[in-house]
Amino acid sequence: GRMPVPGAQPNWGSINLGGPLIAGDGVVFIGATFDPAIRAFDVETGKELWQAALPASARATPMIFTGPNGKQYVVIAAGGGKMGTPSGDAYVAFALPD
Repeated sequence: GRMPVPGAQPNWGSINLGGPLIAGDGVVFIGATFDPAIRAFDVETGKELWQAALPASARATPMIFTGPNGKQYVVIAAGGGKMGTPSGDAYVAFALPD
């Protein structure tokens, strides 16, 4: 699970270890937590829309790019390796729905 700030309530989540990406459709992508996951949230409601596992925690801001096929992808670096988390060396891409 998420590693909270010392003394914080567990449901408060984690300190922020990277920046968010806000897509044009009002979806916020972020992977800046101790746990090895990337999440998407609705910018209006804060509701979690999606979550995916990463090989290590992400300490980076995601990016969106359009491939030569016209499809959009969210990419994030998953390096971990700080504050007691396992190290990794991956860039992970997720295809966005059409």
